[in-house]
Amino acid sequence: MVKHQPLQVYEKQVFVSFVTGIYGCRWKRYQRSQEDSSRWECTWFIILCSSFFLLLFWAYFWLVAQNDFNEFNWSVYNRSGEWRDETIPILASTTVGFSYITFLMILALFHISLGQQMNLYWVHKIGVLATLITTISGVVTVDDIWGDEWDILLVSLQSTAPFLHIGALATVTAISWLVAGYVVRRERSNFHVMVLLIYIVILLALYLAPLTFTCPCIMDRHSLRPRPDIIGRRGAPMLGPENTMVSFNRALQHGASSLEADVTISVDGVPFLMRDRTLRRTTDVSKVFPARQYDDASFFNWTEIRSLNAGQWFLESDPYWTVETLTERDRSRIGNQTVCSLVEMLRLAARANSSALLDIRKPPPEHPRYRSWFMDTLWAVQKAGISQKRVTWTPDTDRGRVRGLQQTANEKLSVEEIRQRGITSLTLHYSKASHKDIQEYLANNVSVTVYPVNDPWLLSVLWCSGVPSVSSDAPQVLQKVPYPIWLMSQNAYNFIWITSDLVSLAVVIGIFCFQKWRMSGMQNYNPEQIMLSAVTRRSSRDVNIMKEKLIFSELNNGLSSTEELSLYPENGYARYSDGGVSD
Repeated sequence: MVKHQPLQVYEKQVFVSFVTGIYGCRWKRYQRSQEDSSRWECTWFIILCSSFFLLLFWAYFWLVAQNDFNEFNWSVYNRSGEWRDETIPILASTTVGFSYITFLMILALFHISLGQQMNLYWVHKIGVLATLITTISGVVTVDDIWGDEWDILLVSLQSTAPFLHIGALATVTAISWLVAGYVVRRERSNFHVMVLLIYIVILLALYLAPLTFTCPCIMDRHSLRPRPDIIGRRGAPMLGPENTMVSFNRALQHGASSLEADVTISVDGVPFLMRDRTLRRTTDVSKVFPARQYDDASFFNWTEIRSLNAGQWFLESDPYWTVETLTERDRSRIGNQTVCSLVEMLRLAARANSSALLDIRKPPPEHPRYRSWFMDTLWAVQKAGISQKRVTWTPDTDRGRVRGLQQTANEKLSVEEIRQRGITSLTLHYSKASHKDIQEYLANNVSVTVYPVNDPWLLSVLWCSGVPSVSSDAPQVLQKVPYPIWLMSQNAYNFIWITSDLVSLAVVIGIFCFQKWRMSGMQNYNPEQIMLSAVTRRSSRDVNIMKEKLIFSELNNGLSSTEELSLYPENGYARYSDGGVSD
């Protein structure tokens, strides 16, 4: 008797070939396997997941850190001595790396969903390691030169936490399909139970996470305070060179109610506006006084300072990528700017009926005006003709000599310390001004100005917190924010939170029940019925009939091997006849 193995009928698996081909370079059917992945490949999957979550954290950090890109470039300049936009290569590499790792992560999850053995191609392994090492190096570098910026992550959660929660909940709910398919088996092991428990703990943590949120914009609309006043920090430095008359004019044109400037005292006692310790970045001192380009700016006299060009650098370096938006007239005005004196800025503020916030840098001890800097500044205020009540300055020193002028502290103080010093206002970095602190200051009639606020989301958070004023490098951006980005009552958010949790729980339970029913049905199915149904399937153009194995074996019943096997692929079954084999 001759034993024949029936023909195997395969459907085209284009999607499976695409997934396994790109992930592991296994394009052929015989290269794939549905066996469990090896421990080595599971380790690579863990490395891939680690790279994905690290890059997700890294990408989110740079997304919210856009508020402080200018501060980052300034920090790099203070270390390297060269001004350039370092955020461009960082953002480009982060986008490429995150897209690449996310794509591999999706392919890996499809492997698990389709029951395919994971076998990451060696080229991808090199790419994953390179991306992971580069990201870790970036995190270490940022922590070294810009470590204080990590605080923006906690601040940003006051605005993004409700939306991140919904996204995370949807993701973990979708992953329940993979978890259920993995753990709903008869041959459960301790590892399967551990995976299930970890998933349940993560799910429960997400369900209860909103209890820990502090979101100022979850409030009653009627409790919203008036819009914070916008202070032009160094004017509008994205539209003109910082601390110049063009920049201050642009700030007033875009709705700034006050002007903020950095004040330095020249060697002959003239207060002028300069942020840096030297004149290298924002003037052409390297051309006019090349031997003194690294000297402290305060050791130049006013005549020398006034001879420098303070606008050409802006046109050449284009620090904010805004030069192309300027008209020829604006470029001409910017190219002819000189260093601005304090008197000029205060006179502009007086004409515009606005106030001024001065950040005064004391001269070094060896400076000729070290003991008279206060009188030099006071003389400039009086000469400008501006009301002293509209001038506020830091640092909070020489309190007994200040009469009529407003002083503010740029450090976080307790209410008791504020009362002892007789201060009525604080100027704080946004990372130092929590929602609770702001409410306490306002309750004790202490005005708070927060800096730097350049993105609408941060303005919205501070607006909902009740901050009276913010200092911004981008008044033209904040001018377009007439209302907080989002505002929601506590009852409305509670409804969304509880509803999303209940929907997620119902979906997870339904998926586990479906996977349990599906698995039990497959285990109870007769293998002979599976083979029979595959053989008797009707053919179509999408079915590829492959003659993989035709085994003839003679048994001890005396039959010869001259029997004929006639194949009729058009009706999907095999038939025997005598007289040889015919196709």
